[in-house]
Amino acid sequence: MPNADSPSEYLKIVLKKGREVSVRRFHPWIFSGAIHSVSRKAQRGDVAHIFSFDGKPLATGHFEGENIAVKIIAFSKTVVDETFWETRLQNAFLLRTSLGLTNNDTTTTYRLVFSEGDMMPGLIIDIYGRVGVIQAQSAGMFRARGQIANALMTIYQNKLQAIYDRSTETVEGDPIRNRLLSGKLPEEIIVVENNHLFRVDVEKGQKTGFFLDQRDNRQRVAVLSRGRKVLNLFSYTGGFSVYALAAGASEVCSVDISGPAIAKANENILLNGLDASRHQGVVAEVKHFVEGMPDDFDLIIVDPPAFAKHQHSRHKAMLGYRFLNHMVIKKVARKGFIFTFSCSQAVDAGMFQGAVMAAAIDAGRDARIIGKLSHPPDHPCNVFHPEGEYLKGLVLQVD
Repeated sequence: MPNADSPSEYLKIVLKKGREVSVRRFHPWIFSGAIHSVSRKAQRGDVAHIFSFDGKPLATGHFEGENIAVKIIAFSKTVVDETFWETRLQNAFLLRTSLGLTNNDTTTTYRLVFSEGDMMPGLIIDIYGRVGVIQAQSAGMFRARGQIANALMTIYQNKLQAIYDRSTETVEGDPIRNRLLSGKLPEEIIVVENNHLFRVDVEKGQKTGFFLDQRDNRQRVAVLSRGRKVLNLFSYTGGFSVYALAAGASEVCSVDISGPAIAKANENILLNGLDASRHQGVVAEVKHFVEGMPDDFDLIIVDPPAFAKHQHSRHKAMLGYRFLNHMVIKKVARKGFIFTFSCSQAVDAGMFQGAVMAAAIDAGRDARIIGKLSHPPDHPCNVFHPEGEYLKGLVLQVD
């Protein structure tokens, strides 16, 4: 059987005439309808060299065999080996260093690789202190994770104690199991974020263990929390709750459907030496909670999971955002603040703002946008790939 990871056995994919335009504009996706021919029977994750219809080399990518047939990792014909990954990861590391994240006692956790934003489509790498977590979101990145882990250890040397693979939930295939790729996990992982402490479960927690994309937005919540009664909906392990209490909120209520998540939120409150009597953790479905909640919360955070992961579920997602924000806008205290978010890639910022506007109309209350939010700079968005800007947020004041 030929070695599909050997340059001599890379796929050769020829595009239809005129369909190379998006590649020349540096968009990192090639759709199945653009492909004219494939040199041999392909397997998901095979490395492919991409050519125009007239035979000119265009790019190198991973063949995924779906609607997005190829995810481009280089806009040239290149060899994809450990040196390639080391160069890519070094570039990502240098960006995070320039952002002041790689040697920072006040923040020891950050995103090292953000998929297309770091020219590595289908790959997420998060750093939690001395633990690196790899999450492959494509077959190509999953097949390359051994080389990626080796390159990661080369770059970080003795600063990483372990590298853990969290790809079970994001890559189809059998058997795929989350597992250690290098080293040994510590008994517990405690990270620092803007001088706040959090326990992170990289094995069983959501995503890679923590929601790093809300770091800057948690700071924005802290600025407005002092003296206010705060409600944190879809709280997970209490990130926003810790910031609000530490900033002087009079009380904070965290609501999540997961009992273990609420238990960890309570632990994080105690871990930071905060007054646990000012925090209430509620295990409940958020929809049911907001229908019966009191109307005296001065600041409400609405940070739900993605309502639409694909275009076909976008309409249903818009109805969900409208309903949820209607209930919150209706109930928030007068002159209160709402931080409301969408992490649905299929719902753009304009659509989300439209859903929130409709919710305010339904609630019959005046609302002003005083801020627009996104992910932090360690989640860079490729200018040629606007689809990567998935996190949208609005700060409202409601009269």
